[in-house]
Formats: sequence, structure tokens, C-alpha cells
Amino acid sequence: MLEIGDCVIFALDGARGIVMEVKLPLCHVIWEDFFVSWEDEASLQKDDRLTERQRLSR
Repeated sequence: MLEIGDCVIFALDGARGIVMEVKLPLCHVIWEDFFVSWEDEASLQKDDRLTERQRLSR
């Protein structure tokens, strides 16, 4: 399950974005070109490496 702040890759074209809101099964994503859209969670793949690098230390 995706969470706010997760970095994701869109399955259809490889675009990268960050999850801004989650209302299952949809995720509100801001994409690398600053376009914003609601996408089905099934079409998104979490980029674990990038997500960890961009998170603030706890």
C-alpha cells in the first residue's frame, strides 16, 4: 500500500512522481513535470530507493 510522500513510477510510461494523497484505490500524484493526476494504485510502482533518499531523517 502506498503512502503520502512515496516516490512512484507510472507503469505505462515510466514517469516518476510523488504521492500527495491516498483515497484507495486512487492516489493523487504530482509528476516530475508538475502535472497532477489521480491514478489507480495498481498502475503505480513504489521506487523504494528514491523514497528512502528523499525522506527526512527521523
